[in-house]
Amino acid sequence: MRRRFLLFACLLFAGSAFAQQKFNGLDMNLGNLSRVSDAKTRSISPENFSGGKGKGAMADAVKDKGKRNVANAANEARDLGTGWKVNPFIIINAKETFTIAEIDGSGAIQQIWMTPTGNWNYSIIRFYWDDEKTASVEAPVGAFFGMTWGQYAHLNSLPVTVNPGSAFNCYWKMPFRKKCRITMENLDTEPMRLYYQVNYTLTDVPDDEAYFHAQYRRSSAVNNSKSVHTIVDGIKGKGQYVGTYMGLGTTNNGWWGEGEIKFFMDGDKDNATIVGTGTEDYFCGSYNFENQSTHRYQEFSTAYAGLHQVIRPDGLYGSQQRFGMYRWHIMDPIRFDSDLKVTIQDLGWRSGGRYLPQHSDIITVAYWYQKEPHNPFPALPEKDALEVN
Repeated sequence: MRRRFLLFACLLFAGSAFAQQKFNGLDMNLGNLSRVSDAKTRSISPENFSGGKGKGAMADAVKDKGKRNVANAANEARDLGTGWKVNPFIIINAKETFTIAEIDGSGAIQQIWMTPTGNWNYSIIRFYWDDEKTASVEAPVGAFFGMTWGQYAHLNSLPVTVNPGSAFNCYWKMPFRKKCRITMENLDTEPMRLYYQVNYTLTDVPDDEAYFHAQYRRSSAVNNSKSVHTIVDGIKGKGQYVGTYMGLGTTNNGWWGEGEIKFFMDGDKDNATIVGTGTEDYFCGSYNFENQSTHRYQEFSTAYAGLHQVIRPDGLYGSQQRFGMYRWHIMDPIRFDSDLKVTIQDLGWRSGGRYLPQHSDIITVAYWYQKEPHNPFPALPEKDALEVN
């Protein structure tokens, strides 16, 4: 008993020493939340565009009145003066790209909250790390937060939450070493109002920290002739795949989720190294996502996986079934050394107990970390191809 106790104590001490060595304010969890650090906490919002120390809520409701994105709530704050709620949101005009955050130095994005208005498929969010010219994250803001169908659904997971009424939250850790730039492009014909907050830390970034990436893809009934949707391909470098969001709109009756996901990694050609057993299996459900008591689809939202959205036909113009689901590889990241491609089959059932190759409307966002540089992404679809109708 004494030997086992001493062994346990040694392991505990070693683990604590390792955590102490690695801890620099970049990783925060309940295990090290009580430990002090030299990291600096900062936050960017429309009330402090630079995130600078002591630079928040400086707009003047009287002097700055009428200045767009300087004092947008000047009228509401006209009786209160400086330091009150003078510029809590921004307006992004039609066809305009606005830099919502630009940070110099090393550190990490730790949390993002925003409430975009307008058409979520026409608002494109992009992240650029250090001095790169092509974005490491590029997606419509709705799809990035698991809301590709333009309708609210509660999503309650560790890295992404969507709360009433349209509060988009992201907790993916996003390190950078020289610079971070986040932009929002409004492709719509109408202005959009955006409340947002980007919370981050300024600190040293260890050599083994990789950069966060996310990429949007869509296969529709028009262009998906092979009944295989590519979630991502062309990834070159070393890293780990950490998550999938998928929206699927059916174009036929019956069960739609027989397709297998495949991870082709490190030189795989015709045959993948990791192959799933079905769509609902990959998203950590089973047997049609069916509630056996009600014989209806059962929404669920958990820390690592969920079918958080089921849109049922309304008997008129909302005639199609649509689904939103996610799978985060937080406890089981898919690690790759040189390259990665991820696909999922679009497969259902037909008569005679046979599989049916489908032509569903599939929208995905792939999430991964890798060392830079990354391969440039395929061009984002044009506005009409981003539309959900």
